[in-house]
This record gives sequence, C-alpha cells and structure tokens, in this order.
Amino acid sequence: MTGLVIPSIHYLALLPVLTFFGASIVLLLMSALVSDKVALNVSTGVTAAASVAVLVYAVFQWSYIAHHGATTSVAHAVVLDGFSVVGNVAIALAMLLSAFVAHDWAKRERIAGADFHILALASSAGALLMVQANDLIVIFLGLEILSIGLYVLVGFDRHRSTSDEGALKYFLLGGFASAIFIYGAALVYGATGSTNLSSISYFLSQNVLLHPGLLYAGGGLLLVGFAFKVAAVPFHAWSPDVYEGAPTPVTGVMASIVKVGAFAALLRVLISALGTQLDTWRPILFVLIIVTCVVGASVALVQRNVKRLFAYSSINQAGFMLMGVWAGDARGVAATLFYVLTYAPVIVATFAIVTLVGGRGDVNHDIGHYRGLARRQPWLGAALTVLLLTQLGAPLTVGFYAKFTVLAAVIDSGGGALALVALLSAAIAAYFYLRFALALYADDDVEGTRIHVPVLSATVIAVGVIVAILFGLWPGPLAAWVQHATLLFLP
Repeated sequence: MTGLVIPSIHYLALLPVLTFFGASIVLLLMSALVSDKVALNVSTGVTAAASVAVLVYAVFQWSYIAHHGATTSVAHAVVLDGFSVVGNVAIALAMLLSAFVAHDWAKRERIAGADFHILALASSAGALLMVQANDLIVIFLGLEILSIGLYVLVGFDRHRSTSDEGALKYFLLGGFASAIFIYGAALVYGATGSTNLSSISYFLSQNVLLHPGLLYAGGGLLLVGFAFKVAAVPFHAWSPDVYEGAPTPVTGVMASIVKVGAFAALLRVLISALGTQLDTWRPILFVLIIVTCVVGASVALVQRNVKRLFAYSSINQAGFMLMGVWAGDARGVAATLFYVLTYAPVIVATFAIVTLVGGRGDVNHDIGHYRGLARRQPWLGAALTVLLLTQLGAPLTVGFYAKFTVLAAVIDSGGGALALVALLSAAIAAYFYLRFALALYADDDVEGTRIHVPVLSATVIAVGVIVAILFGLWPGPLAAWVQHATLLFLP
C-alpha cells in the first residue's frame, strides 16, 4: 500500500497567485468580522500593496530564471519562465491602476466597503494562474476563477438596468464558452492521453495520429473557448453590451487583465502544446483574424456610445494580437506579449478618463460629452488624444511599434495577405479614432462642465501617457526584455 504522494511545490512560482488570493481573503475576513464596512482607503491600500508585491516578486523570479533556468512545479502543472514573469507584471500593473480608478469612482458614487476590490483581486488571481498554467485543467480553473468574479463585477451597479443585463448576458454566454472549453480539453485528453501541455507536445512530436479527428475537434473547441474570452468575431456578441453595462472601472479591468490572461493561455496551448499541428489550426485562425479586424473596425464607425466604441476597438486590437499567435514562432510570441504588456496600462488609463467624463451615475458616455474637452481642460484632452493615437498605432507611440512587430512576424511567416487585411482595418479604425480626437478640440462647447480629476486618477492617466510616449520613442529595452521571455516549451 503506497502513501499519498505530494508533488513538490516551488513557492516562488506561486507567490503572485497566493498574494492576490491572500489579499482578497484578508479583505473578505475584514468585511465579515468588522461591524462597519471596510474603509475604501484600506481596501485600496491592500489591493495596491498586493499589486506592488507581485511586481517585486517579478524581479526575484526573473533573477531565479536567469541563474537556474525555467522550471515547473506542482507535478509540472505550473511553470515559472520568462513568459509568466512578463504576464505577471502586466496583470499586477493593470490591477494597481484599476484599483486607483475604482477608488475615485467609488468615492464619487458613495460606494462603501471592499466588495469591488475583493472580486477584482480574485479575478486577477485567476488571470495570473492562466499565465503560469502548464495544464489544460489548471487553465480551466484559472479561467473560471477569472470569470466568476467578473460576472458579479459587471452587475455591480444595481441601480442601472444595463448593468444587470450585461451581467446576465456575460454569465450565460461565459458559462456556455466554459463548457465548450472543458469539452475540448476532454477530447484532447482522449487523443493524447494527457492534459499537461508539455506531455501533449511530446506525444504529438513522437507519434503520428492515424485518426486525428478527436484531436482536431478538441483543439477547435479550445480555440472557441479562448476566442470568446478575447472577444474574437464571431464570438464577440457579448462584448459591446457588457462593456456598456458594466461600471466603467470594471470595463477597464476586462479590457486589460482578461486579455493578458486569455492571450497568455492561448499562446501556451497553441504554441507550446499544439505547435506540431501548426498547419491544422492556422487556417482557422486566419479566418478569425480577418473577420475580427474588419468587423471590429467597421462597426466602431457608427458608435456614439464611447464604451461601445472602445468595445469594438478592443475587438480590432484582439485581431492584431492574434496575428502574433498565427505566426507560430518565437518572434510572434514576443510580438503578442509586447502588445498585451503595453496595451494594458494604455487602456486602463483610457477608461480612467471615460470614468471621469461619465460623471455621477456613470451615464455620460455619448461622444457629445467629449466635445471641447481639450479646450476646457487642455492637459486632460491632450492625454486622451495621446491614448487614442496609441490605440490607432500612430508613429512615435508604443501602439505603432506593437502593431509593427506583429505585422513583421506575420509577414516573415508567409502571411502577407493577412498583414494587408490588418492594415486596411487599421485605416478604417483611423477614422473613428481621429473623429474622436477632433471632437475633443471642437470649439462649440468650450463653456461646458469642467471635470474634477482626483490625484489617483490623474496618476493612472499619467502612467498610461508615459507608457505610450516613452516606449514609442524608446521601445528597445522593453522589446528586448520581452524577446527573452520565450515560452518554456517553445518547439
């Protein structure tokens, strides 16, 4: 009779996830044990401290990898490599900035307690788990942890029917997508005999499947599950309604943290585990990228609601990020990683401004409310202009370099036609980005209401603008760091 075998645990690899979970539990216990609601300053402070701690861990993790190499833990289910460190940094930074935005929003809306921060920390812990996962089951667990908190956060504003509607849609479609994902994982297990990504890769490299239909079906279902999370067309239907209905700080969390976690897991599955099946999944991804880029840019043209506009903008951005996945090599992985790393702080800063303009009740989201903003408050209008140009991919912004790297990776992999379609979609997107920017400088509403900008929100906006400009003018160090952060099991 054998005893219970306990897998070895490398706690340095698990510290980021444990820290976010621990902070969430601390706030939850405080809420349960304290007679009054937890002060907003306390909940924001705990969230900020946890985020900074994860950023500090990243330094030690990177040093460990530099001296000892990448490693796995918990029976090879979790991996510590350069890729996971970069993903941890992106999520921790986005969580820190989102906590600041939520703090000022909660003060304005007079929302007490730590509920928002508890749910946001738990969801972010799920995203961190997805970044480090080396097993389909662990990815699924991370996906569910990420999603459950977000279902509640989307419906956080109980005074708005659109918030309840968005939460219900997200819950129903998200549950459906999760079921598809786990069914795909089961089929892949049936075809390869394992859910471990490295074991799947090894099996497929050493064996030729005479009847690969089971593997193809499983891989296709996994791709559908990921496509829902990254809002790729035609699995994007939830995105505009959820972006519009959710409280704006929650929309910022979804546009940043969710994308980092989902793309990190997608890269690990398609490149690390199914890299030998490149010719099988590339045509599917080719079609997804084209329709995602074109639909995202085209439908955004007719949007008057700013949050819906950014929803379709996010869909278009997802199409560009997917091109690095399509490339299927180290350069494509680095390009997508650089894209999500720089996109996260930029989009959180953008939604910080949207939160401020939304005003009390979070209802002023028609583009007309932005007319003349740059004339009334020049620095705020200039900041939003820079953030818009970054998402457009204008030269001298980090968005230009991000788009350039994914396009270069695709062209080097023989995807010239794909790059051409993406460029055409960027030209379409330029219209609504520039239309938005020009509205900021309109002179017909100079006497409109001035917007109070709290210190924390101003800090978030400043960070987004600095990232956009600094790494647009000097992308070399960040790009070199990301290029070193390759996948542990890259073929």
